[in-house]
Amino acid sequence: MSKFFNKNGFLSTLVANSYKAVDEGYYDAEKYHLDYHCAISFRKYILSCTHVPIISEIKFSSPSRGTIVRPDDVDLIHLAEGLVSSGVVGLSILTQPYMFNGSIDYVAKVRKAVSVPILMKDIIVSQVQIDAAKRIGADCILLIKTIFDDGMAEGTIEKFMQYARDKDLYILVEIHKESEFKEVMNSIKEPLLIGINNRNLNNLNVDLDVTKRLMQTFQKGNKVIISESGISTQDQIRSLRPLGVDAFLVGTSIMESKDQISKVAELCHAE
Repeated sequence: MSKFFNKNGFLSTLVANSYKAVDEGYYDAEKYHLDYHCAISFRKYILSCTHVPIISEIKFSSPSRGTIVRPDDVDLIHLAEGLVSSGVVGLSILTQPYMFNGSIDYVAKVRKAVSVPILMKDIIVSQVQIDAAKRIGADCILLIKTIFDDGMAEGTIEKFMQYARDKDLYILVEIHKESEFKEVMNSIKEPLLIGINNRNLNNLNVDLDVTKRLMQTFQKGNKVIISESGISTQDQIRSLRPLGVDAFLVGTSIMESKDQISKVAELCHAE
């Protein structure tokens, strides 16, 4: 797959890291036995939420920010339970070990402590990662459309979606540009979760106008739209909600906050 790694700037590095982790056996989740877990629907939690639906992301590092908070300084279960009690509709947990300091172990531990849906947040290129998601008790996986469009994964996005469905996992398809949004809207008729990433994964720049532009261009139909990256204030949420955005995935601004619980409560009550 290395022949693809110079096509897409920084995204190629993220993809290469996933292959490295797969090759190293990082996603061997045989010691986990949570595949009995019946997947919980993000869609249902989002659409039934009586305030602004926030998906809080637990991440300790990122390529754009470096170390956000050290894992040893955080009581993972206490944090997860606090975020849920403050009103989040679900959790996104980073499992990519390189650059994000994530771990599949984090999902397995949190799964036993909370009853909201959990997104396994990773750069998925192999079905091995989907197997791990099921084994650790995740409810939903992330598929980044650009990766599949550029042939950087071990199969098509349709193949990966079906594989995930067969394992009783929900799917969040992430897009960034108009052509990707249009294709998803036209080719996938099911009530899918679509994540609009405001961050360009090739250069890591963030622009909230990405969500605004796409929402003003397309009718979302039966899709649930989640705006991702760069969300940190009530005003930002207030500017996007009227356009039809159903939920917001927020990571860095919550993790960096001195009072993470209060930050979530603030964002949940932006309306």
